[in-house]
Amino acid sequence: MAELKQIILVRTDLKMSKGKIAAQAAHAAVEAVLTSNKKLVKAWRDTGMKKIALQVDSEAELMKYYQLAMENDLNASLIRDAGRTEIAAGSKTCVAIGPDAEAKINKVTSELKIL
Repeated sequence: MAELKQIILVRTDLKMSKGKIAAQAAHAAVEAVLTSNKKLVKAWRDTGMKKIALQVDSEAELMKYYQLAMENDLNASLIRDAGRTEIAAGSKTCVAIGPDAEAKINKVTSELKIL
């Protein structure tokens, strides 16, 4: 089977604290797994659950990659903050893509930088 991974896109323009980023990324990762193909998730878990956090600079860029993921038949989860702590309610903070084949995800996200 192809190497599998999950990508988590995090907006840097929101200036979230490290803890807030961790919480938002976790929301995205969990939501993506819960809505993914169960056989794919099992294979991903069996191979170490590779995850990579990448940065995007704006809501527009986050939405661009979310849309690209959907257009390329990748499972993706978009997270909106509840607004209880650091940022406004409804702010789009993160997108998780996958788990899926690394090559398939790279077609969408390869030019992005690591967070």
